[in-house]
Amino acid sequence: MNIGIPKETRPFEFRVGLSPAGVEILTQQKHVVYVEHDAGVGAGFSDQEYERAGARLAYSAEEVFGRADLLLKVSRPLKGELEWLKPGSILMGLLHLPSTQKDKIDILLEKKITAIAYEQIMLSDGSLPVLRPFSQIGGAMAAQIAARLLQNNWGGKGILMGGVPGVPPAEAVVIGGGVVGTYATQMFLGMGAHVTVIDQSISVLQRIADRFPNIVTMISTKRNIERATAYADVVVGAVLVSGQRAPLLVTRDMVRAMKPRSVIMDVSIDEGGCVETSRPTTHEHPVYIEEGVLHYCVPNMPGVVARTATHAFVNAAIPYILEVVNNRMEDIMKDHPAIETAINTHAGQQHHMTRLSHRREAEDGLE
Repeated sequence: MNIGIPKETRPFEFRVGLSPAGVEILTQQKHVVYVEHDAGVGAGFSDQEYERAGARLAYSAEEVFGRADLLLKVSRPLKGELEWLKPGSILMGLLHLPSTQKDKIDILLEKKITAIAYEQIMLSDGSLPVLRPFSQIGGAMAAQIAARLLQNNWGGKGILMGGVPGVPPAEAVVIGGGVVGTYATQMFLGMGAHVTVIDQSISVLQRIADRFPNIVTMISTKRNIERATAYADVVVGAVLVSGQRAPLLVTRDMVRAMKPRSVIMDVSIDEGGCVETSRPTTHEHPVYIEEGVLHYCVPNMPGVVARTATHAFVNAAIPYILEVVNNRMEDIMKDHPAIETAINTHAGQQHHMTRLSHRREAEDGLE
């Protein structure tokens, strides 16, 4: 199979679809891998490393897209890139198609692309093995970025996350006790913050309380979210419903009632966001103020720790990539339920994909 690794083109996206180690695994199995010139530079991988791993260099993105039976991306392709896809080919990446614009879905359907979203690969226990390392990184980054945003020079309240003797620490509220929420909690605690975790599942709260005995846990109800956000210095939205829009749990009225110059970090923004006042931002312009509260809503947070993120992601993704390159898609759909749940389009039809609201489409400034 011909496999293509293009250079990522979205702003501040330094990750790459496959590391040299991953290329070597595929070329040893006699697959042909085309890597675009300088595709791995942001993650610290040189063209020479890819060539030593057996890849063939290509000097245009159009060539990589056009040659590929399987295209390995990180972020979903831009509209112009979708036009380059070979009809009937396979696309794998963090596609977040439920939050993309309809004309892009139409191109995938028209060209009969099989689109497999890494973030929807799901095991029988409901875990998301390929998304997990990105969620771990996103959670950890949320806490370290929040610490900076609380500083006066970023527009924050001038609070030190861990406080000092005689001065209390910051109040961090984490909505969602999954992987992002767990890693955010761990990092906040490491910085000395006082942490409240809110989740709809008592078993999730039990697990996280057993791991971190010094936190406060609350069942997710409107009243509890209202109470917690009112005293928070930092609110982290870490809610995910695989393949669907994130539910709106923090309303504009709740944001309005928060303390002035407190911080909201909506890590759910990839899936539309769980805060009513959220809209996508970029690493270049990461924050804005609404209702007197700083909002940080960058969709590709791990994109700026590209080396760590690429290594971690390839470790998780390579078993599923190998299944795709070594099996017929019909057999995968029948015999590999973890991958089958991640197929969004196939043979001109939508598969496992729930569309988002037009509000999200209209606000998606990263398209």
